[in-house]
Order: sequence, then structure tokens, then C-alpha cells
Amino acid sequence: MIKSPPYLKKGDTVAITCPAGYMPKAKSQTCIDTLQQWGFDVMVGKTLGSKSKNYFSGPDEFRLNELQAMLDDDSIKAILCGRGGYGVSRIIDQLDFTRFKKNPKWIIGFSDITVLHAHIYSNFKISSLHAPMAAAFNRGGNKNEYIISLHNALIGKKATYNCDTHPFNQEGLVKGELIGGNLSLITHLIGTKSDLNTKNKILFLEDIGELIYSIDRMLHQLKRSGKLEGLAALILGGFSDLRDTERPFGKKLEELIQDLVKEYDYPICFNFPVSHEKENYALKIGGHYQLKISKKTVQLREL
Repeated sequence: MIKSPPYLKKGDTVAITCPAGYMPKAKSQTCIDTLQQWGFDVMVGKTLGSKSKNYFSGPDEFRLNELQAMLDDDSIKAILCGRGGYGVSRIIDQLDFTRFKKNPKWIIGFSDITVLHAHIYSNFKISSLHAPMAAAFNRGGNKNEYIISLHNALIGKKATYNCDTHPFNQEGLVKGELIGGNLSLITHLIGTKSDLNTKNKILFLEDIGELIYSIDRMLHQLKRSGKLEGLAALILGGFSDLRDTERPFGKKLEELIQDLVKEYDYPICFNFPVSHEKENYALKIGGHYQLKISKKTVQLREL
């Protein structure tokens, strides 16, 4: 049974932290302003706009201590990660979730934050939000449907998302728990304490900046490790900024994915709007959803 953190109401506190890569504070200002316009109080962590001189938002201990304090602070009702990048894997095993388990709160983010989502779901059966982070609020993003989907999720409004059909889709109607996130990270977590059990789940995957052969290799790793067997359904999101090798791989991404999964008889959706780009709907990890794929429509509805 998946436990859902309490939904937010006006006056609740949302904390912003950067548990992985560095982010200038200025890039988060629109996010802060918007959260306040939604009626939430905002606590800004020291990792946001820190004085770090390297890739990370601070040393491992610095990032760990800030995230731990936010997990333990019962006055904080949601933790929004400023950005992903890389770094959560370096601290995840040192985090203590004792107080969080008693008083869970929404953890929000994507990309490297997939590590947190997977760890919390696999170990504690607590829901979290794969959703836009602070930079997505900029350049008018705070008014688009994807940012609005985050607001709706935080206040407990159940989502219904529709997207275009695709010739490689496999039709069907299923219900199940939704899990997933960044393909690279889900592959990276195999064999760890944060590994995902995908059996009978609706699994979604997305990625950015990978070589086509790397996507092929990671999907084969998921297949060989049994992660693609026995799914309720598979949702393939955006795979942006793809690169090819000097000697071409020989297939387009969608073709290689279709060849790899066509043996499975569960519903499969291509090009769902979950990605590193603007098109990134808020999805509840561990949430109960219905996925309907037909010749005319694709709909993911929260139950």
C-alpha cells in the first residue's frame, strides 16, 4: 500500500534545495515568486546559489546535511529540488528517513532526483512527484500546463493527461502503480538499495544527451535484468539532445526501441510528454493510474 504525503494548503512551506548540481539563485527567482503566488511560504536552502567552485552545489556533506534537515523539519510540507544533474547517488545511503517515514512530505524533481524517487518508493512505499524543477518556471514557463500540473498535484487535484498517438504504440487499457524516471538513473540503480521492482507496474522512461547506442545498451540492460518483463504497461517519454556516433548506429531511436519491446504484449506508448524539456507533466511515483491507448487517443488518468 502506497502512502501519499499530505497535500498542500495555503500557508504551507515549500523548501528549495540542490542535492546534486549547482544552480545560480537568480534562476530560481521566478519559481520562488510563483510558489508564493500559489499561497505557499518558501524556504531557500544554502545549496541554492552556493559558493561552490565545481560541478556540485557544495561538498557531499553540505548537500547531505541540508537535505537531511529538510527531511526532518515537520514544518516543511514539500521539498522542491532546484535542479538535477548528478550527485544524489553520492549521498543517498547516508540519508536517515526515520522522521520522514513518520511525517512524509512531497519530494519534487526529475533527472538525477530519480534516485530519491526510486529509493523512497522501493524502501518506504511513499509517493513522490516526478515534476518540473525551478528553472522550468522561467521564460513564461510558470504559466504553462506542465507547471500548472505540478500545482494541481501538490493540492491534490487528480490529473488526466492526453497525448498524440504514435504508429509504434501498442493498444490496451490497464490500471496500476506508476513508477519510473530517467533511464540512465534507473539503469544505474539496478542491484542497489534503491532498485525498482517493475513487476505489474506502469513504467515510464525518459532521458537527455545520450548517444543512440547508449540508449540501446541501457534498454538491453533493463531487458536482461528482467525489468521489462511483466510490466502492466510501458510509457516512453522524450529523449532529447540525442547524438549519434561518427559511424551511424543505423536505426532511429524509436525504431530501436520498437524492435526491442515489440515481443511484449502489454500496452506501450511512445512520445508521452514527460522529458527534460518543457513537456514534462507532474507524475506521482507510486500513484494509481489508468492508461488507455487506442488508435485515436492516449490517456493517462490518475485514479
